Amino acid sequence: MYDKQVVQQATAIHAETYGKAPTTVSYAPGRIEVLGNHTDYNEGTTFSAAINMGHAFCISPSNKPGVRLTAGDLRVTAEFDPTNGDPLEKKFQWANYVKGVIFFLRDFGVEVDGIDCTFLGSIPMGAGLSSSAALEVATAYAVLKHAGREIDKIDIARIGQKAEHDLAGCSCGLLDQFSSIYGVDHGLIHSDFRSLKTYPVKLPDDIVFLMINPHVKHALAESPYNARRKSCEKAAAQLDGLVDYEVKALRDIRFDDFIALKDRIDPEAARRATHVVWEIHRVEEGVKLLKAGDIEGFGQFLYDSHETSRTAFENSCTELDTVVEAARAAGALGARLSGGGWGGSAVALVHAAEAEAVCAKIIESCKAKGLEPTAEIIVPSAGATVVM
Repeated sequence: MYDKQVVQQATAIHAETYGKAPTTVSYAPGRIEVLGNHTDYNEGTTFSAAINMGHAFCISPSNKPGVRLTAGDLRVTAEFDPTNGDPLEKKFQWANYVKGVIFFLRDFGVEVDGIDCTFLGSIPMGAGLSSSAALEVATAYAVLKHAGREIDKIDIARIGQKAEHDLAGCSCGLLDQFSSIYGVDHGLIHSDFRSLKTYPVKLPDDIVFLMINPHVKHALAESPYNARRKSCEKAAAQLDGLVDYEVKALRDIRFDDFIALKDRIDPEAARRATHVVWEIHRVEEGVKLLKAGDIEGFGQFLYDSHETSRTAFENSCTELDTVVEAARAAGALGARLSGGGWGGSAVALVHAAEAEAVCAKIIESCKAKGLEPTAEIIVPSAGATVVM
């Protein structure tokens, strides 16, 4: 189910701004990363979920050439030529996600001109819930509906990724767009970053997540992200010479072989690879646990994930460690950092009936240790849709 309130608000702002109701409205959710940290560029697997917050995108035809785009929260309008693939000036940086999608849809023969657009989101900014991917996916769905066209969902994800790379300046993977597109109600998305296939995995209906943001400033471009990636590549290359099968990426090393051989490769590369190989293993074992209804065992995997993030990959920080320990003390089924690390937010797995109480305990504990966190209750939700 989409966020009806944000759709209604976006529709009203569009009518107020352009003097007419939209003829097309789409909606796409944000996402949380649940398990499978730093596995995407190692061609591994991950668990994520679309969430109950997202972006609405409205379109109506205009007799003016070009695209007019209004940010509903700012009440600011940008105008651009849809045939021009250059980024907009800095004050309209927010519009580049939309401009990029519209421009790269042209590669699939989808061309639009003379349209008025409005978008509005319910995703808290800076919470690590992938607001940008939700906007990209919502844009693609609305433009395709307006143009009377359909393209493959994987192509929609790649268009969103290319918009981020080329116009917004962020070298993201496909996890965010996949999650927004393939989300399932009360379920997780099991994504395979080698085959680019996704599989829905059911969660119990009484399970929700908490997203706790301790407000640690971080930027992956300034973090050790690139160094970690190189360490993973080094580990794969060295392991490739120790087994009788090909190891192109850490995805390929068999779990038992890695445990037996990790002490024979570069020590730092082995530490970084330990987290990734365990994460891929946890995702695959997690599928079995969820099918068996073992939500407690699955929750423990989140705690285990955070521990190898902290000790092996070293992409956690004091604030995130504090949140995770507070979640454990408050009775959460599981908790871990969510996303690249070195800041950002932590995700906790809880029963819905206990969500508010657990959340309050986490906030209280973190405040006692000098943090000022904010939190959101996250319900795994369905993926993107055309509303009208």
